[in-house]
Amino acid sequence: MFRVRDLVQAAGGYLRRNPDEIVRALLSARGGRFGLPLAALRWFAEQLPSGRGMPTDVELLASPPALRFGMTIDAMGTPIRASGKLFVESVYVTSETCRLTCRVENLKLDVIGEAQSPVAMLIRSGALDVSKPGEMLKYLPKRPAFLVEAEGERVSLDLLKIPKLAENARFRRALRVITPVVTVSGIETDFDHLYVKLEGAARRLPEAFAELRRHRA
Repeated sequence: MFRVRDLVQAAGGYLRRNPDEIVRALLSARGGRFGLPLAALRWFAEQLPSGRGMPTDVELLASPPALRFGMTIDAMGTPIRASGKLFVESVYVTSETCRLTCRVENLKLDVIGEAQSPVAMLIRSGALDVSKPGEMLKYLPKRPAFLVEAEGERVSLDLLKIPKLAENARFRRALRVITPVVTVSGIETDFDHLYVKLEGAARRLPEAFAELRRHRA
């Protein structure tokens, strides 16, 4: 896993090679958007620990407003290349929920090599319909708690149902302070960046300050 020092060095190197990123960030902030270069997400993906069940050869590209992805995964011993487009349709964040509703289009699975497993046979024959990933996830025998809805091409996730986030006191406290003032209105891609669109509610600043004082007391 990467260290903070690695992250700082990578960020510094990227900014030296791309000094225009600072100007882009300032202009985006004026419009209420926070931009993250997809190069940063690709760097994070490269730092993921290797091992069974972890994706490899992750590809992330902007296909405005969607995020085009590709990755190699191990499906019960069968190496598969998965690719598609991810649209974030809505974001709802409060102190009690972090819900993302996404749509996956053009999902494609390709078997790598000459594997002859049952999974490989299903994919090659076309018997496994992946055009509606929500339908497949809906009938998972052990559906994870953070997967709150799945239908057709759409999937809704509540990140606060992931135990490590739900039990993180600092993260929950930050949500209670920030969400009354700033809300996320959308997530989209453009110019090889992932943009988070923010909306402010200045009239609720007293509520945020009260929450901050309460935890400092």
